Amino acid sequence: MGNLRIVLAEDHTILREGLRALLSADPAFEIIGEAQDGREAVRCVEKLEPDLLLMDLSMPRMSGMDAIREIKKRYPEIKIIALTVHKTEEYLLATLQAGADGYVLKDATHNELVLAIKNVMRGKSYLSPGVSEKVIEGYLEGKESNRPRSSWETLSQREREVLKLIAEGYKNKEIAEDLCISLKTVEKHRANLMKKLDLHNAAALTVYAMQKGLVNR
Repeated sequence: MGNLRIVLAEDHTILREGLRALLSADPAFEIIGEAQDGREAVRCVEKLEPDLLLMDLSMPRMSGMDAIREIKKRYPEIKIIALTVHKTEEYLLATLQAGADGYVLKDATHNELVLAIKNVMRGKSYLSPGVSEKVIEGYLEGKESNRPRSSWETLSQREREVLKLIAEGYKNKEIAEDLCISLKTVEKHRANLMKKLDLHNAAALTVYAMQKGLVNR
């Protein structure tokens, strides 16, 4: 594979440092950048144009899933492996649909991560064995299209961004400034979230966001 240029996106410093130490020990890998939230990951990829991005899904400000979607839209040639604790079908399907080339659970071994990297760089996909065969088969056969949409799946990308920021404690005005949209638009998104999810206050939205892995518990 030659010298593979990698960007690490992980908001927990100790985990990011551990990944860097593990991968840097292999002369085939070069860590060229690090990011602590989704938006920083997008900027880092834009600036450095790596071969591979290792992306945590539960990231501050912009989720890893939204960052994957944005990066793949702009740089489809860059390979992305999602790193996550989530084993559910919902998370797996959403991450693959966002454009991830691999899906690796955080309890994976170093050897498994290296195997995942080698697979995606050869143009193959990689899913951790910890993700059930039933889920994988359902995705490959397109069976997910027959499932009724959950409340989560009805949310737009922007609504998920607003939900994440609400759960992180941002006020409407701060959300408007952060997303470069009007205050009225934020209020509309907030009302839509409450209606779609049948949740009626910020505390309930925060709990829901935690359950979905948008923010850390």
